[in-house]
Amino acid sequence: MPFTAPDPLYAAMMPAQREQWLKQALSSMESPSPPRRPLPALPAAGTKRAAPDSRPRKAPLAYGPDLPVTSAKGVASPMAAKLRKLGIETIRDLLYFFPRRYNDFSRIKPVGALRPGEEVTVLVRVWDIAMQKVRPWLSLVEAAVGDDSGNIRVTWFNPYVAKQIRPQSQVILSGRVSTFRGYLAMQNPEFELAEKAEELIHTGRIVPVYPLTVGLYPKPLRRVVKAAVDRWATALGEFLPEELRGRLSLLCLADAIRNVHFPDSQGLLAQSRRRLAFDELFLLQLDMQIQKRRWQEAQPGIAMEAPQGLLEAFRASLPFPLTNGQEEALAQVLADMATGRPMVRLLQGDVGSGKTVVALMALLVALFCGRQGALMAPTEVLAEQHFRTITALLSRAGLVEGEAPPAPYPFTPIARLLTGRTSKSDKTKILSAMASGQSHLLVSTHAAIQEGVTFASLGLAVIDEQHRFGVAQRMALRQKAQGYSPHLLAMTATPIPRTLALTVYGDLDVSTISELPPGRQRVQTKWLRPAQREKAYDFIRRQIEKGRQVFIICPLIEESESVEARAAQDEYHRLSRDIFPDLKLGLLHGRMKGQAKEKAMASFRAGDLDILVSTAVVEVGIDVPNATVMLVEGAERFGLSQLHQFRGRVGRGEHPSYCLLLEGNPSEEGNERLRVIEKTYDGFALAQADLEMRGPGEFLGTRQSGLLNLRIARLSDLALMETARQEAQELLTHDPSLTGPQLLALRQELERVWKNDGVDFN
Repeated sequence: MPFTAPDPLYAAMMPAQREQWLKQALSSMESPSPPRRPLPALPAAGTKRAAPDSRPRKAPLAYGPDLPVTSAKGVASPMAAKLRKLGIETIRDLLYFFPRRYNDFSRIKPVGALRPGEEVTVLVRVWDIAMQKVRPWLSLVEAAVGDDSGNIRVTWFNPYVAKQIRPQSQVILSGRVSTFRGYLAMQNPEFELAEKAEELIHTGRIVPVYPLTVGLYPKPLRRVVKAAVDRWATALGEFLPEELRGRLSLLCLADAIRNVHFPDSQGLLAQSRRRLAFDELFLLQLDMQIQKRRWQEAQPGIAMEAPQGLLEAFRASLPFPLTNGQEEALAQVLADMATGRPMVRLLQGDVGSGKTVVALMALLVALFCGRQGALMAPTEVLAEQHFRTITALLSRAGLVEGEAPPAPYPFTPIARLLTGRTSKSDKTKILSAMASGQSHLLVSTHAAIQEGVTFASLGLAVIDEQHRFGVAQRMALRQKAQGYSPHLLAMTATPIPRTLALTVYGDLDVSTISELPPGRQRVQTKWLRPAQREKAYDFIRRQIEKGRQVFIICPLIEESESVEARAAQDEYHRLSRDIFPDLKLGLLHGRMKGQAKEKAMASFRAGDLDILVSTAVVEVGIDVPNATVMLVEGAERFGLSQLHQFRGRVGRGEHPSYCLLLEGNPSEEGNERLRVIEKTYDGFALAQADLEMRGPGEFLGTRQSGLLNLRIARLSDLALMETARQEAQELLTHDPSLTGPQLLALRQELERVWKNDGVDFN
């Protein structure tokens, strides 16, 4: 092995530290090198060359950290099978299998200073130890131990302890102190024999606690990880540029791996977690920025600027002034569209903040610049709601199909609605008109990205409820344009904490509308226990007597034997028959045919129904200003952001509105959500709380690439995420393909981590 210069910090090390450094260096020299293929012998003169071997070649042998986990010391096939259940296939997986928590047994205390309830470590001599059968299948090992300051009783429910610990031996015990018949005691503490404890693993230090599976126990797993860390940590190879590590004061990778598993101090543990968390976020941000660059540079964009006076005239026609938040978001969108690079922007805002108006004004700019627009929504209900809103606002501006446009509009845009319920003949006409350019704006569900849907010149694509669509669907919509990339504006009414926006939507710029339009009512929210159900029904009846309307949301469509929750169909029949027989009730759920759903919604909007019993299908896209009560059954079953969406369906008119959260099958976690939403009206604060309570996977309702693979980074660490994003942007600005010699290791690591996600520098 070629000589490696000592670490520049070697001269500053203490003698013991130098000795440890040398041990690690010697250990790394023992790491197996890649197998060498012997050179083929030259053929003898006149020998006929054999035809090339067409048989499939075996994959090259793995080496170093990518060896199978069975190559690690102490891992035989039975343990390897158990490790596979935890996602550990290779030595690298084992090194990155981080503890879920730690027991700090680093301070040794005298027995006389112990207090009940403490987690402590003691060095004691065993005065006596004995085993007795307390059940035919259960043995109790009891020991009397102590030091010069006092004695303590110790018990284990493990017969093998009696074979390992002998009277008069010295042991190190770590665990929680309790009492037994008035005396100090410890039950099932971790132990190590003092004479064999050259390096403590289970006691006398900060001890890692790992996730387990059936048949896998803490001590054997800890020993396996320790051996792997000692042998293989240096073999991982540093991939962060030295200049970046120095500037951000990050540990080298080998030290971070060692100290995240077996930290020498709480300070080193914190530094190790910071380094490894930065790695995850930095690689994620690099991937996001590369994806964004691919979108913007794969094909040219189209520069679009609003014709003179057009937006001013449209503003004047609106029934309300735009808020400062709407104006700021609109300015950011228009600035993006005016450049020659394709816009990729996320517009987020609380329920009722006016995102659709901003999107429509951006679409008008595209339309009056000679391009087409598309607005895609995840459900038919929401697509139809958008279409009604857009046509109503266009009509107020005097842009009515079939009529001459008023000044300063050069023509009247033609908008069409395409959903799964669109008849075959109408669909054919709509698609033909979009392909020829005779229609200008298509509002649709996912039908817009289906095969056969083409645009003459798509300039701006708007995707609502972005989190319900994947990256592949977003790319499919972009490919509807030929020879250039359209601008993309994604919208969401589910407020997204900035940390999550940077992680999941790191390839999009983010605009936020943080204020509500004037006149929007704050919905009064009340958490009700099951015993308060009748009071809720009385309140609903009083509201209906005032001429108002009511939503009742159920978590299920039909009753289920496995889930204790109210079902919409059964609740509709029960309420109609037993509670409100004199009122007009309607039913809405996702399994109904499109015509039946539209009929129910149209009747409720028209005021023909007093109560609409529904599932979560009304979460978005329903606008009934006369509805003033939202009753949510089994409210603890929903997330905070979803409950906030339900609450946003009322309070859209001039009357005071209410959200009643009826607890069904209480749980500590569910009740905590109800406590939070009862007191919190800020959607962004609720989204952050929801993220912390449920995690990113449940918050989004879908697996996002990369996000759920974060093993150690925390989404609550905004500062580190911002740093990672800034460093990724800076690096790619100076070297977009990471071709510099000092970035070769980083490029290889990025390709390895994202090999299944198609990272491409070309």
